[in-house]
This record gives sequence, C-alpha cells and structure tokens, in this order.
Amino acid sequence: MARPIRSTLTAAALLASGLMSQHVLAQDKSITVAWYGGNWGEAFRACVADPYTKATGVRVNADVGTSTTTLAKLQQQKSAPTIDVAYMDGGISELAQAAGVLDSLEPAAIPNMKNLLKQAVYKSGENTFAVGSGYYSLGLTYNTQEIKTPPTSWQDLWKPEYAGAVAIPSPSNSSGVPFVLFLAKIFGVDGDNLDPLFARLSKLDTALFFDSSGAATNAYQSGEAIIGAHFNVGAWDLIDKGMPIGFVVPKEGAWATDARLHLVKNGPNKQAAQQFINTALTPDAASCLATRLYLGPAVQGVKVAEDVARKLPWGATGSVDNLALFDWSMVNARRAAITDTWNRQVAR
Repeated sequence: MARPIRSTLTAAALLASGLMSQHVLAQDKSITVAWYGGNWGEAFRACVADPYTKATGVRVNADVGTSTTTLAKLQQQKSAPTIDVAYMDGGISELAQAAGVLDSLEPAAIPNMKNLLKQAVYKSGENTFAVGSGYYSLGLTYNTQEIKTPPTSWQDLWKPEYAGAVAIPSPSNSSGVPFVLFLAKIFGVDGDNLDPLFARLSKLDTALFFDSSGAATNAYQSGEAIIGAHFNVGAWDLIDKGMPIGFVVPKEGAWATDARLHLVKNGPNKQAAQQFINTALTPDAASCLATRLYLGPAVQGVKVAEDVARKLPWGATGSVDNLALFDWSMVNARRAAITDTWNRQVAR
C-alpha cells in the first residue's frame, strides 16, 4: 500500500505547488469516439483526433463499427454509456435521435457550429441533435482490367457477363435501404409496391451484399467483385493506391448522404466530447477530410486542391445544392418493412 499512497501524496503536493498543469492532468484523461473502420477511421484519427489530442492532451479511443452497430451499442448502453461522441450516417442519425440516446449540441459549448452550412445542422424542433462532417455519394465502381468500357447505367449490374461478380449494399449497411428506394425511383417502380424491384434484385447474381464500406473495398481489391455500388470515398482510395478501379456516376445519377457527429446523452466526458466536436468543425479538419476521403466539406468556405475538388461528391464546380439527398423520415418509416422483405426475397 505504501507505493500508491506515496504517488497520491506526490500528486497532491504538485497540485498544491502549482507544478502540475491542466495539460499534464489531461494526459491521464481520454474520450471514446465511435467511428467507421478502414480509411475512414484513419482519416478521422489524422484530421480530428490527433489535432484534438495535441491541443487538449485528451486521448481519443476509437470504437470502430458501422453506423447501425454504433446505434445498437448506444441503445444497449443507454443507462450508462461508455461512448462520448458518435459518427453515424444520415438516416441512422435520425433513428438515434428517436431512440433518445443523443444530447443536444449547444453553440455556446461548440462555437464552431457557426462555420457549418445550413444543410449540415440537424434539428428536432429547437434541439440540434447532429452536425455534418462531410458528404459522400454512392456510385458505380468497376475493375478496369476486367471491364474495358466504363459502365454507364445501374442497369449494367444485370448484364450476364458480370454474373457472380456484383457487389451491392445490404440493409445492414446504412446505404442499403435508401439504395433500394433509389433503384425504385430510377427504374420507375411504384414506391408503394416494391415487389417488382425485389423480384428483380432476387435475380441479380452477386458476389456479396456488403455490410460495411470496408467489406466492399476488400471485395473490389481482391477481385471477388468486378462491378457494383461503392462510395466515392472507398473507390477513390483504391484508385489512389494504384488499383485497377474506376468510379462513375451513372446516367440515372447517384444519391448522397453525410457522416454526422453526435454527442452521446449522459456520456462520461461531456465537456471533452464537446471540444472534440468543436475541433471537427474547423476549416482545417474539413479540408483534411476532403483531401483524405474526398468528403464534400460541411464547413463553409473550405478550399481544396483541383485534383481533390473533382473527386468530391459534387465535382469541381458544384456544391451541396447539387446533391440528391433523401427524406430520411420517409426512408426510416419504410426501413423495417424493406429489411424484412429483403431478407425473405433477396438474401436467401
């Protein structure tokens, strides 16, 4: 017992003499942030977590998982959460708000909220429950060695020469349910009767239904899939690494959403968590994420290099106004029924 007591007395003496700074004390403190895996997590670490730790001394522990996994954890931990901040995608964000696991984001505690585009501030009444950290799109990805002529349509996924080598998102991925509704729209299927679309999807000869962006990336990288849906973030990461991958926006278009930041209700380190979100809403953080992930900045006035700008979801000269964004209240109202039908008719 002598050693712990001596350590405690030493710390107390240092505090009394003013020799232990707040920054030194902060080095013993940490917060837990839920974010995605792969290159997403690497970018969040480099662009937000590392600058935050450098400025505050507070370490960031990553809780890696998809948006749906994170939401499940927040619901399980509702009475005693271990996560302080959570990145979750549009749609899952609204489900988290409805589940009562999110705290309000207050401009007084997070002053950089003033930097955001108006579209990137998400409210329920007067309560701000989420803020955007960047936009991304879902387009067509293909292997340029296997497919010499770039695909031009989502219809191409059903070409017989691609049988057994197609990848599309499952409902376990945050893009899965909106992808179904997006296909219904572009294929002219009545949104109130999706049976014809599910019949068509059941005939699609796939390599996999991916649950995460990382799983899709692995499939395209290994050659398991040679064509299918993927996020601009994952596709351009492969292209930049020299992989034989192409990414196109089909003639019918592509849909977009954003990765959002949330303060967990009753999280163990509220003030430090608010500081983390504040760091994420700086132009430097947004520029870094745009450069590393090609996320369209949610922060106003961010400038990026020309080669980066052309890979953003809205292109070199566009803006958030050019994106096809979903009405998530409509998507979430259909989520359970679409997932159930998918499981019965498609993922058999």
